[in-house]
Order: sequence, then structure tokens, then C-alpha cells
Amino acid sequence: MDPGFTTEQDEIRRTLRGLLHQRSGPHELRAALDTPAGHDPALWAALADHLGLPGLALPEAYGGVGCPVADLALACEETGRVLAPSPLLATSVLAAPLILALGTDAQRAALLPRIAAGTLTATFAVPAPALATALALTRGNDGDWAGGGRAGGVQARRVAGAWRLYGEAAQVLDGHSAGLLLVAAHTGGYVRSRTLLFLVPGESEGLVRVRQTALDATRPQGHVQLRHVTAELMGGDDERDVLAALAALGDRAAAVLACEAVGAADRALERTVEYVGRREQFGRAIGSFQAVQHRLADVHVQLQAARSAAYYAAWATGRDARVGGLALAQALEALRTAAGEAIQLHGGIGFTWEHDAHLYFKRAAGDELLFGPAHRLRAHAADRARLFTREEVTV
Repeated sequence: MDPGFTTEQDEIRRTLRGLLHQRSGPHELRAALDTPAGHDPALWAALADHLGLPGLALPEAYGGVGCPVADLALACEETGRVLAPSPLLATSVLAAPLILALGTDAQRAALLPRIAAGTLTATFAVPAPALATALALTRGNDGDWAGGGRAGGVQARRVAGAWRLYGEAAQVLDGHSAGLLLVAAHTGGYVRSRTLLFLVPGESEGLVRVRQTALDATRPQGHVQLRHVTAELMGGDDERDVLAALAALGDRAAAVLACEAVGAADRALERTVEYVGRREQFGRAIGSFQAVQHRLADVHVQLQAARSAAYYAAWATGRDARVGGLALAQALEALRTAAGEAIQLHGGIGFTWEHDAHLYFKRAAGDELLFGPAHRLRAHAADRARLFTREEVTV
């Protein structure tokens, strides 16, 4: 592994940071959160037109840039610094790789160029709270998380030669506004039970979507109801391919999320250091107190360790090294620590709506609810590596 960044990667980071500084400051962030979609469409258009961010990791054959996943992860580190609300995670990190991996040639040709151009947003819809399970981050995804033939979840059945979906999914990232939904549904009853993925356009008849109130408002979420919605099967009907693709996606998404969390933690620490250097108590800046310095030094050390793990996980995607979950666990803990110290050291104003420190803490807590928690990410990684499996040794 080369620990240095290429010229292209440095340019992506520099350009993106400059654009976000201009277009996604604190005032713009709060204004975007109050819109029906929960993000600024003008910012999304700028990210697509100026940087090609939605198609950064898509092949050039489909209108993408053709960069490795590490470049997308570094870009998400910059969006994480400012908590920029956008469809990037749902569209480019979750949905687009699934279409690329499982879609037919016709489905890829019809959807991926529009995603790369930023004209189509998409998301991955699973019954809540099964997203981490579906991506095989906290346990194996060969269970009945999509519905399992029981009440709840999403059921799929063939009616007159067409697939129909019925059920609901909550906590769907951008589920209220995405132009395309990739819905995981259970089919086959008890005997031939399997989980398949279906394409559902956002304007489909029988599809009801509303925005949910989420702990982390910078990650807009929707509640999706499907009332006998006509859907198109994505790829073939082999569940083994679907589950394997979701597990591979989970590791890749975890690496990107780890970089995003590192960016958020880095900015939370920066703002705290700036504040304690200005805030005076007993006639001196509180940053000069040794206790405060020690607390921030601990955050810095934890952050640097998480950054190293996140960068390695991003580099390792596609190299048969499933380390994304471990990197995400470390990054989420670093973000939670940095955001918690930010609130504590900002004092009374730190947890108020007027200050952004609480937004970083909610990002940490919200991501643990969606993709973790950290101890389950580590436990599943240990189980997959058979770390605590006792094996008899014969001599």
C-alpha cells in the first residue's frame, strides 16, 4: 500500500473542499435541512456538473469517471467534514454499485449514465432496522431480514407475469425523494424462501413516501409504503448472487462511511481547538489548561488511528480484504468521542440548536443506529475470522 495520495486525489479533495466551503456553510446547511428533500438540489447539481462526483467510481463505459473506490471515499471525507446533506451516499455508495453488480446490460445502460450525470438519484430500501444486516455488517445476511414470509417487511409475488410488491420500509436514506428505489423483498413463501432486489421508479402507482423525523437531520430518511406496486426484477432470481453482492457492497460502503466519519471527527476537533483557544476563564484561555490539552490530545490520537484504518479499508476494497466493518467501528467511536468532547468543551452553548457541535454528535449517534453499533461491527468481524472458534489440534 502506498500511503501517499496521487495528484488527482489531492486535486479532488482541494476542489471539493473549496466548493463545499462556498456552497455548504452553516447557514446553507440549515436552509437545506428545512427543504422537503432535505438537501440542496443546486449543490447536488454543482457536485455532478463540476466534479462528476455521482459517477466518480462508475466505469467510463456508463458515463462515469472510472476512479477507484478510494477516490470516492476521500470525497466523502470532505462532505463529512461539513455534514453536507446530499444523495451521494444513497445513490453512489449504495444503489449504483448494486445496479453495476446485479443489473442486466439493459438496466445498466438505462440507469447508470443518468446516475453518473446526477440527473437520477437512487436508494436502497430494506425494512428497518435491517440495513446493517442486509449489508452483512453486523451479522450474516442469509436470514429473513427482508420479510421471511411473516407480517412486516416487503413481500414480492408474480401476478399475471409481473412482479408486485407489498409492504413497507422505514429509515430509507433519501427514500422520500429518490428517483429510483432498489427494494429488497422476500418471495417464494416458506418452501422456496429467498430475497431478491427490485427496481421501483419513484413515481410508481401505489408507492407512498413520506419524510421521517430522524435523529440526524443531515441524513434525510423516508418511510416507504408499497401497495401492490409493479416492479422490475433486477438481474436474475438467484438469491446467492444477491446476498454475495450485498455483502461485498457492505464492506465497500463501510470503508466509505469510515472516511466520512473521520472527516466529521476531524472538523469537530478543529472547531473545538479553535474555541478553547479563544474562550477565557480565570483570565486565561481554557485551552492553556493542561486537563483540556490532555483531553484533546486523546481525541487527536484516536482520530489519527481511525484515519489510518479508514484509508487502509478504502484502499483494500476490491482486494479481497474485508476490513471495512472494523474501520467503520473505529471511525464511529472516534467521531463519537470528538463530538462528545466538542459539546463538553463548548460548555452551555455546545448542545444548543444555534451551535453545530450537536449536529456532529447526532451524526455519530445516527450512523451507529443505521450501520452499527461499533461493538457489533467488531463482533461480526471476529466471527467471520473465526477468531474465538476453538479448534482441536491433532498431533
